[in-house]
Amino acid sequence: ALPEKKMIFKGLTVNKEDMSNLMLTPQIHYPLSGGSALITFEEAKVAQRIIEMREHTVELGCGELEELEQCRVRVQAVPMDILLPSALEIRLTQSSRSILVSDLPSLDISKEALLDKLELFFSKTKNGGSEVESREFLEDSDQVVLTFAEDGVAEPLIERGRIEVPIGKGKYKVKISPCMSGDISNLQLQPSRCPRTVLLLGIPDVLSEESMRDALEIHFQRASRGGGEVDALAYVPAGRTGVAVFVEDRG
Repeated sequence: ALPEKKMIFKGLTVNKEDMSNLMLTPQIHYPLSGGSALITFEEAKVAQRIIEMREHTVELGCGELEELEQCRVRVQAVPMDILLPSALEIRLTQSSRSILVSDLPSLDISKEALLDKLELFFSKTKNGGSEVESREFLEDSDQVVLTFAEDGVAEPLIERGRIEVPIGKGKYKVKISPCMSGDISNLQLQPSRCPRTVLLLGIPDVLSEESMRDALEIHFQRASRGGGEVDALAYVPAGRTGVAVFVEDRG
């Protein structure tokens, strides 16, 4: 019998059936027209209360213009509904002339110099390669896509799996994988309501952008007017347009 030994396993465990799942992190770009504002509260119940009240009278007594000392404007609060993906199908195709090169060494040379070394190696027939038509680093990645000028070169290299490539004074085993490209074949969307964000409409252009933003925030953070702590506020003056970016709420 083998002696007992205490072991600690470190790492991420997943269910086998979940390995093919694709995790989506939505980032929605929503156009905003002039004379509107988005206000996000720290609590969802405050946003709901503001929406139920619907019409709000905001005081503009900020001292910027003497005649506006007692001026008030009426704005409308409506829910913020956006479309989120509910189902996504991607059709994957393997390139017949491209390979993905990964596990590249971290060397004190530029990316362009590294691309030159890879192109020089893989353009030689004795290394199983051929004329390289293009080479590029994948965005936000340490992986390189090499595309050959003719068919039939990529598949044998992929079957080899790993190839030793001389770079500088050393030799490094890089990994060769198929180069896959994906096209969205089906995308289904469903409306989703932002629980903490409210869209304000009908804001007249009577103050500077900063002063109007301050006036709105002061008004809507007061509990006596149904408000609460404001997490963020964005205002687009009349005559202009803006884009709001919505990300997953991890709060």
